[in-house]
Amino acid sequence: MGSRWAFVGAVGLSLIGCGGGLKLTKVDAAYRKPSNVAVFFAVQNSDDEPVADLLATDFKIYEDGKVVSIDESRQTIVNPEVAAVHQTLLLVDMSASVTESDQVATIVQAAQEFATQIESYQKVAVYAFDGSKEIHEITPFSDSEERASAGLSKLAEFHTKDPSTNLHGAIVQGLEKLDDALDRATVPLRFGTLVVFTDGTDRASRVPLQEMIDAIDASENEVYAIGVGNEIDDATLARIGRSGYIRVGDSAALKGAFAQIGDRIVGYTRRYYLLSYCSPARAGKHSVTVEAHADDTTGQLSYEFDAKGFEPGCDASAPPPFDTSGRTARSRKKLGLTPQGEPVEIEATSEKKK
Repeated sequence: MGSRWAFVGAVGLSLIGCGGGLKLTKVDAAYRKPSNVAVFFAVQNSDDEPVADLLATDFKIYEDGKVVSIDESRQTIVNPEVAAVHQTLLLVDMSASVTESDQVATIVQAAQEFATQIESYQKVAVYAFDGSKEIHEITPFSDSEERASAGLSKLAEFHTKDPSTNLHGAIVQGLEKLDDALDRATVPLRFGTLVVFTDGTDRASRVPLQEMIDAIDASENEVYAIGVGNEIDDATLARIGRSGYIRVGDSAALKGAFAQIGDRIVGYTRRYYLLSYCSPARAGKHSVTVEAHADDTTGQLSYEFDAKGFEPGCDASAPPPFDTSGRTARSRKKLGLTPQGEPVEIEATSEKKK
């Protein structure tokens, strides 16, 4: 196998749980000479809520049922950014009903705080929509040090091109632009989130409701919705925000609403771990079990690797080059990591929940 990495396929299926309260879901795994083994996975509790901030010592590694010494294996959690990218696109309603009201300053401030909240963990882009056929770029995804929150001042200067509301079309385009950005990423594991803010229903009728619903259903990305006022009905808001939605009666609660959605996005980003270790095996195929411990609960996942040609000299902190052939086989939707079914209504308050 030389220095080439081998990738775990059908033999590397994850085991969910063990009745201990934690769910570990394998996203990808890889191994290579001299004796490196690594796995990228998500940790959630029995309620499917993310479990964040676990340390390397919160995991036990077993090979063929026997514990592998932490000191011997030098197990470590590698920065997951070497294998995965997370991107959020914020889509903001700037139709005439917004820009001609006194809500703009509040919306801009809420959006800036939202971007600041999550851009330490993800790349963020912001687009506005009105009644126009195309959505309007406010600040794009960037590989530079430029922050999306800094570019949001442009939102305050936005001039509505068409006073109507092209909500359906904007969501379809937002998902397309998010996918385009993810497809350009240079790492193999790519996760996207669309957050939609609107104060009303679709008035432009450029795109049928069903076309928007089909685009959301087909998407691998998480989709959240924030609605303000009474114009947009709960059924539509819930249908858009399949990963979670929130309604506020007026702009006074917007900051709290954005903050709660931001908390949810950050939590789901931080549920991912890239655990790497040096295997003591030197030949043959082996079954590996990773066991997580958090707050008196446990969970496991298992996979296999081939140690043919393994030898000393392993550096567990070396970034593992996972398969770069495509993201479809590891999509959150297929892995069960994208919330499906009934939307979750998130309670809104005028202040961020403690």
